[in-house]
Amino acid sequence: MATTADTDAMRRAIALAARALGATSPNPVVGCVILDAAGQPAGEGFHRRAGGPHAEIHALRAAGDRARGGTAYVTLEPCDHTGRTGPCSQALAEAGIARVVYAVGDPTPQATGGAGTLRAAGVQVEAGLLAEEAEAGNAAWLTSVRLGRPYVLWKYAATLDGRIAAADTTSRWITSAESRADVHRLRAEADAVVVGSGTARADDPHLAVRGVDGAVQPLRVVVDTEATAVRPGARVLDGAAPTLIAVADDADTTHLKAAGPGDEPVDVVRLPRAERGLSVPALLAELHARGVRSVLLEGGPTLAGAFVAAGAVDKVVGYLAPVLLGAGPAALGDAGITTIARALRLRMTETVRIGPDLRITATPGHSPADSTTTAVPTSHKER
Repeated sequence: MATTADTDAMRRAIALAARALGATSPNPVVGCVILDAAGQPAGEGFHRRAGGPHAEIHALRAAGDRARGGTAYVTLEPCDHTGRTGPCSQALAEAGIARVVYAVGDPTPQATGGAGTLRAAGVQVEAGLLAEEAEAGNAAWLTSVRLGRPYVLWKYAATLDGRIAAADTTSRWITSAESRADVHRLRAEADAVVVGSGTARADDPHLAVRGVDGAVQPLRVVVDTEATAVRPGARVLDGAAPTLIAVADDADTTHLKAAGPGDEPVDVVRLPRAERGLSVPALLAELHARGVRSVLLEGGPTLAGAFVAAGAVDKVVGYLAPVLLGAGPAALGDAGITTIARALRLRMTETVRIGPDLRITATPGHSPADSTTTAVPTSHKER
């Protein structure tokens, strides 16, 4: 039976892990808290970046000799392999930790087994404390391991009657400055931000993170099937963050050969066409191969519809402004849903006031992060 101290320590570990969202891919976010033998805080830490020390190592260093006889609370099962860093299971045992409590088992074949190693070393091991909260905090990485593709969060901003722009296509600004600042937080937590050609033409978006201290800039991705929306001088090519242009495999990209910063070639990936635009699974597979584990989909209704139709939206965050337009494009385009019986039902998980607006968070009734399907790319060995 978990005590209040156990729960408090694990909740602190989950909060620590969240500090590194957007900075650890292709690794997970992990937090660790160590209480000494008397149950007093001795050390804590979180995994800050891929290739760097894991959360347990940061916490053990902070705890020093006070770790001996203590309890370590970890959001993910301590790893049991040597990659760019050594096995955390061995480090915990050698430090004299008497008890390890972890929230979620490690699903990767290369890293799992830490619990067994710890038990063999005489360490008491308990699993599952606040597992649901820890899973939610690591949803992007867990989705990437289980499904072999990045986790996708679709964000949109709309009026109360569901319009993302007026009939004359003007859209700046429907939502408040507070909501726009909150979107930069979402960008900072993502590995990639994706828009379509319609958004690129209409808004010439920048897509880089602003106003978030220490943010790792996400990969800016424009899905430009015909290679006609992104032209030399576009803001997305300014060098503030890496940029990838996804085009059809037969598109002419001559104009992009010297359009990057310092007249460098733009990073272009050619993908197969789908019935409308590019293949969403092929795009996600390409991003996954590049180490992207979380995608913020900021594209317009056409691209959003394609992702929904492909079953590739894991979370929806909608910013609703107390504004009415009555005409103009809707937030979601054709998603292949032709009857109410096939409607994609969502489970609302949060509603929050952001300035004058309302931010609604919802997930599909069946979340991919809960799937038992396993697809583990070799890149997970980097842990």
